[in-house]
Order: sequence, then structure tokens, then C-alpha cells
Amino acid sequence: MQKSSILGAAIALSAIPLVSQAVTAAETEIQEVLVSASLVPIPANRSANAITVIDSEQLKNRAALSVADLLRDVPGLAVSRSGVQGSQTQIRARGTEANHLLVLIDGVEANDPSQSDELNWGTLSADDIERIEVIRGPQSSMRGSDAMAGVINIVTRSADQPFSAKLFTEAGSFSTQRSGFNIGGKQGNFDIRLGVSDTQTDGDNISRTGNEKDGYENTSINLKAGYQASDELKLSFAARQSDGMNEFDADNDFDGFVEDQDRVSEFRNSTMRLQGDYISANGRWQHKLVIAQSNNDNEAFADGTLGNVTASTKDQFQYIGSMFWDGGAQRVSVLAEREEEDFQQRGPLNWGLDPNQDRERDTDSFAIEYRSDISENLTVAASGRHDNNSEFENADTYRIEAIYQLNDGLRLRTAYGTAVKNPSFSERFGFYTNFIGNPNLEPEESTSWELGVDQQLGELSLSATLFDSELENEINGFVYDPSTFAYTSGNNEGLSQRQGVELTAAVNMDDSLSINAAYTYTDSVEAHLAGGYNDEVRRARHTGSLNLAWQVMDNLQISANAQYNGSQTDVYFPPWPTPSQTVTLDDYTLLNINANYSASDNLEIYLRLDNLLDDDYEEVFGYQTLGFGASLGLRFSL
Repeated sequence: MQKSSILGAAIALSAIPLVSQAVTAAETEIQEVLVSASLVPIPANRSANAITVIDSEQLKNRAALSVADLLRDVPGLAVSRSGVQGSQTQIRARGTEANHLLVLIDGVEANDPSQSDELNWGTLSADDIERIEVIRGPQSSMRGSDAMAGVINIVTRSADQPFSAKLFTEAGSFSTQRSGFNIGGKQGNFDIRLGVSDTQTDGDNISRTGNEKDGYENTSINLKAGYQASDELKLSFAARQSDGMNEFDADNDFDGFVEDQDRVSEFRNSTMRLQGDYISANGRWQHKLVIAQSNNDNEAFADGTLGNVTASTKDQFQYIGSMFWDGGAQRVSVLAEREEEDFQQRGPLNWGLDPNQDRERDTDSFAIEYRSDISENLTVAASGRHDNNSEFENADTYRIEAIYQLNDGLRLRTAYGTAVKNPSFSERFGFYTNFIGNPNLEPEESTSWELGVDQQLGELSLSATLFDSELENEINGFVYDPSTFAYTSGNNEGLSQRQGVELTAAVNMDDSLSINAAYTYTDSVEAHLAGGYNDEVRRARHTGSLNLAWQVMDNLQISANAQYNGSQTDVYFPPWPTPSQTVTLDDYTLLNINANYSASDNLEIYLRLDNLLDDDYEEVFGYQTLGFGASLGLRFSL
């Protein structure tokens, strides 16, 4: 597992207390409030988590089509896209699995229970988003099963002016077109905003051979409203829906490689939340009541014929109550939550098995969190959660953390915690071609610690985080059954290990130039039955990014973004009876350029150049990605 590399990183961390993984200057200001790092929003400098915040200015300047493209710069995250824009996309945090990362959209859990509890990042556009908070490290003690490796909280835009309206349009390579509008207003105690966007692209061929293009369409609608009923009570509503399709290829001759096929997947995803917040007049008591629902529908077509269909619904009922004392220096919060999940699968008979089924599971949870600012320099916190699940044994998780401010510029932080991930519906009951579910799976359990140090030296911010995690009962989704010639899921024996270090640096050279850099070393391995360890697939040991933002003139901003992904392993499935093989995917570097020009107070023109060096690479074995692409867009505000 290359322990020496981790030891070297540890020595470097202890010897150079200037480096830290706190929030860099470009990511967040020191007093920025974080929504998702606690049961109650807290200042960034009072959290022990490793945190990255992508703000509205970064979102505007990058003009990315998808959220996943933005998250490639975040330390500790690994992105794997099976082809072109809109294709199945997974994001893994700190070497863990894709379904170990909880995704919230305006506080609503967006992970799809019918897709192995993952969010398909390929279907999540970057339109109408205000900010993205990335909290790395286990959060199960507050957020439950899906938050084993961290939380990504996506906050959509709200109306903040008496009246606002904007139109935008974009055209680019691969016959890509994007357009939309938003309109909103804020009058007195009421605000409302509606955003609509549509993206269409012909894409390119996913398979290594042939010339058939694989396209993508996505229409997204975002609605957000709030009403300040009184000084103490606020009501809010948020809803988001995305529907569309993506074309893909398949391995029809079972030779281990996808080839040109007429395959289409249609999707419809939605989240909806109604929330009430009450703060007592003296500020000592806070209460939050949330009713939320997420829905996901997925349909796959082969040569125009409907094939496998999956659907899921997740209903959540949540109450959080908090009491503050000692002038707000101490706080205890309690959470009571009910979660109801439904899973449906439909499809034709195959392999003599019937895939048609309806499943459900319920979870009743209780959590408590205590936070105390013992002094101006020291903050401690502890949280614990009890989950009573209808399908599995009760689970208890906890987390403790401490933050110490040595001086105005230097901060230490540490955390230790446990987490759990329940097997998904797909792993237990799913049936796809030659995959058969295993209803006897046990939950995965992990124990993790991290140590970070943050340094601010004038305009220079440096940061580092060491992390270490052990995973028990890891679920392997590629267990071969020779009696049926099919695959299933199983719990691995032994412990899986995830270790690494995250480094970031940010500096404002002057009012016109800023530089941000990030590097992550990840050692993620699983125990092998024959002894020793195997590298986990699609998790590079070395990743990094470099961002330069240059304000050329008052109305012209140019940014350059470089992303490096080291070599990584994947699995190749040759024709039967040859067993699966491990292959190595080459490293690659992507260079992207963005320019934003304000032609007037109402008109903005932007240019985006993606993969400027036209690098040829694969993030999933056998799936081709996009080469160089250019897009030109306009934004017009009323």
C-alpha cells in the first residue's frame, strides 16, 4: 500500500505547518457560513472538516455544462465518465465508492435508490446553481447511511432583487446548443425565482470503433420561493426537475468492448422541499421542520424497444431543534427523521429470471450534536446517530472533532468517526443482463480519522489534510458465479484501506491575478482473497489542478484551468471462460480556457475552450471521451 508514501506525507505535514486543507482564499472567506457541515449552519473556521466551496463567481466564469466538470478541481474527488457529455458519471471521495457520497440539492437527498444509491452526475446541469459545498470525510453521525465519505451540498439561486430577468444562449462544438431564462422578484417578505434551461448536443462516438455519435438532451426547471412570515418564522419552498435522454453504446457481442449500438436512456429526476425555520426572539432556540421528496425514473431502450426500467421515490420528514447558551458559545442540536424509500424495476424475462419487482425500506433516525467554543481559539464538537432500519440491524455512528486557532493565521483541526453504508436495492435485488442481486448482503462499516492544518500568510493560503479510513464488509459488485455464468454482489473479507493527503494553495498576486492549486495523493486498496491488497479501480493515486484567474480589464476576465489525473486501474471482461482482468488507464492532462467579456451593463459574452490540447484519454476502460471543443455564449439581463 506504499506506506512509505503516507509516512513521507505525514513527516511533511508535521514539518511544514504552513500547509492546510482549510478553505482557501478562493474557496471561501474565513467567516463564511457553511450549510452542510453541521446540523445547524456554522462558520467555516469552526469546522474540522476539509471543505471546498465553489461560489457564484466561479460558476459564472467557468460556464460549465455539468456540475461534475466543476468538481474535477476539488481535492480528494475522482470523476469517472463513461464517454461523452451526459454519459453515466461517478464521483468518488477519498478513494471510496460512488454511493458513499451524499448529494443534497437545496437540502434534499438526491441520491437515486434505484441506481445503487448513486447520483448520476451526467444528468445534473450547472445551471441555476448559486454555490456548491464539498464536505469531505464521514458524516454518517449526522446525515446517515449515504454520507460515509462526505457530503456535496448544492444550493440553487434565490431572488435577491425587486425584479430580475436574464436570457442566455450558447452554441459550440459537437452541435451543442444551450439556452434558457430565469425570472425572479423580491417584494417585502416574499421572494420567488424560476429558472429554465435546455441543453442539446450530438456528442461523439463513445466506442473505440465506428462513427455513430452518442447525443444528450437535458431540460431543467428550478423553482425557489421564500416567505418571512415574522421576525421569528420563515417558510421556504424549493423544487428542481431534470428530464432528458442520453445515447450510449453497449457490448453486444460480449467481447469486453462496447461497439456502436442504438441504445438510449431516458431520465426524469426531481427534488422538492417544504421547510419552516423558527428562531426565538432571544436567539436561544431554533427549530427546523422539513418535508422533502426525491423521484427518479430511468428507462432504457435498445433499437427502439423498451428494456429495463427502474424508478425510486424517497420521502423524508425531518425535525432539527437547537438550544444555544453561554452567549451562543455552546449549542446542542437534536434530529428526528423518518425516511421512506420505494424501488421499482421492470423488464423482460432473461436468464430464466423475472426482474419485475417492488421493494421498500424505512429508516427511523435520531441524532444529537454538541458544539462548544471553549475559548476564542478552541472549538470542540461531538455527534452521534442511531438508525433503525426495516431491512438491517440497528446502526450507531459517532464523530468527534476539535479545532484550535494557534494564532491569527494558523489553525489545527482533527476529527475521528465511524460511518455505515447500507446495501442498495440494486445490489440486493437488481437484475441487469448478467447481474443478479444478493439479498443477504451486510452493511459496510468504516472507521476514519483526519488531521489538518491551515495557514494564512497575507494573501497566501496554504493547506493540507491527512486522512485514513478502514472499511469492513466492502461490497464487491463483480462476484462471478460459474454455475449461472453471471455476476452478483458480495461482502469482501478483510479490511479495505483508504489513505492519503490533500494539499491546496491559493494566492492573490494583486487585484487582477489569483492562482489556486490542489494536489491529492490517494492510496485506496481492498483485501485480496489470496492475501495482500489490490488497488481499487478508477481511483488514481495522483491528481491535481491549477487555476489562474486574470482580470485583464474591468470588463474582461480570462481564466485557465489545468487538470491532471494519474494512471489508474480498471476491469476488463473478456469473453467467457476467460476471467476478468485488471488493466491500466494512462494518465492525462486537460487544459481549459474561459474568457468573460462584459460588453455593457446588460450583455455578457463568454468563450469556453475545453480540452485545448485535444488529449485522447479514457476514464472508464473502452469508453472514448470528448476531444477539443469550443463554445460561445451570450447572457442578457433586463
